[in-house]
Amino acid sequence: MEERLRAVCDLMVPTVRETAGLHEYDGRVQDLSPDGVRAGLDALRRARRTGDATVVPGSHDDAHLTAFEESLRAQLGTLQLHRRDPYLHLANLEVACYDREYAPAEERAIARRRHLAAWPDAVDGAIASLDRLAAPVAGALLGTVRGLATGLHPDQGTETADALAAHARLVGHLARAAEYGDPDFALGAEGLALLMSSQECLPVDLGRLAERADAERDRLRALLAESCRALDPGRTPARLVPRLLADHPDAAGVVPEAARLTEELIAFTRERGLAPHTDGVCLVGPAPESRRWSTAMMTWSGPGEPDAPSWYHLAPPDPGRPAGEREEWLTVFSRTTLPAITAHEVAPGHFAHGRSLRRAATPVRRALHSLAFCEGWAHYAEEVCLEEGFRGGDARFAVGVALEALVRVTRLACAIGLHTGAMDVAEATRRFMADAHLPRTGAAAEARRGTFDACYGRYTWGKLEIRALRERTRAAWGPAFTLPRFHRALLDLGSPPLGLLPAEGLRPS
Repeated sequence: MEERLRAVCDLMVPTVRETAGLHEYDGRVQDLSPDGVRAGLDALRRARRTGDATVVPGSHDDAHLTAFEESLRAQLGTLQLHRRDPYLHLANLEVACYDREYAPAEERAIARRRHLAAWPDAVDGAIASLDRLAAPVAGALLGTVRGLATGLHPDQGTETADALAAHARLVGHLARAAEYGDPDFALGAEGLALLMSSQECLPVDLGRLAERADAERDRLRALLAESCRALDPGRTPARLVPRLLADHPDAAGVVPEAARLTEELIAFTRERGLAPHTDGVCLVGPAPESRRWSTAMMTWSGPGEPDAPSWYHLAPPDPGRPAGEREEWLTVFSRTTLPAITAHEVAPGHFAHGRSLRRAATPVRRALHSLAFCEGWAHYAEEVCLEEGFRGGDARFAVGVALEALVRVTRLACAIGLHTGAMDVAEATRRFMADAHLPRTGAAAEARRGTFDACYGRYTWGKLEIRALRERTRAAWGPAFTLPRFHRALLDLGSPPLGLLPAEGLRPS
């Protein structure tokens, strides 16, 4: 790896290890202490001056790499997120990445032990850095922090016992911050705009983006109302949606139903040519214990590793939860919403995107993935399936697409509101209930996520930019435009920052 790309990856260790498959980082933690972050940013500056022999100055890859350099300077330099965002440190500690079979079991077990042995230093660095931890953020992530140690026991060896002792120190630090920390978590309008614009190499007008979110919400409301009328003209969405969400498999049936949908959607994507690559193996199963905070996620075979099965993980409710909580959790996997979720996670969404990333033409495109593009593509893919007639235009699938999209567009609106001070967590909760039809518990969880994941509007933002690019490309190509051709040209770019999507439309691949 050339020095310039190496300096970027060294500041994104957990991300490139898992999503890019750069397993030279196995068994390592990133130094996120104050001194470690300063050293990493210094290395980034030196490497930028040195240059990269594999990247042509002024090329798309040069702009792609530069965007990541500028984003890291903004995140860790100007905004100093390592001092306020525990999630950076949680990702650094995560060892579930070694569960997937990308290498022999013994090799992965050794890397996992080395990683656990590094927990004490990583926790010391986290505690030294997290001196701006707001109480709402600490409270929102305390359960996730505790979950990092799921499945670890002191009798598993010295490394594990020492790791657990370090983990207890981190839990204590967050618990104290949750009780005594600053109640103000907001980045402020200037900070949020800097974070979003630097990540995507795209100037951000938060007011204009909020207007786009409201317009998209209105479009999706109309889609939901129309689809509900097709199913039951006598019921409003507010009355029909809870009935539809109550139709779901039981906890034991979630994974088998998702597996059937996976086969159906991969076949549909291949038949319509909606993604250039759908080869490889996609397994479906329950999420590892430490990742059951997420209801569904894709862990793909990374571009930098030998080909191996990807995993579509789902997290049915814990049988130890109260019955009411289990029922509410299961509504996420309803027969109305699970098809859209699977289109997002598998095909034409993340799994298919991952197969294209393995074929990306350059190291920069294989290693550095814009989250807004990645999630925007998967979210865009849900509605593409609707447009292309998945399940014969079944109105229930359309309801599911609309409901999933309303959650995502509400995230964008609430992220802007929460971090500019225009709304508080209680107001964001009410917005998720009103606009996204979420029950109070789920709405409150979404609102709390907005306190620490300021860019969780990336799904809708990415989707809107991809849809706009599609229309520019349609106009440029004229009769030669087809969705398969457009999608191939788009995914040939890898997962680029949104600002690098060409203003004049894509060139045919």
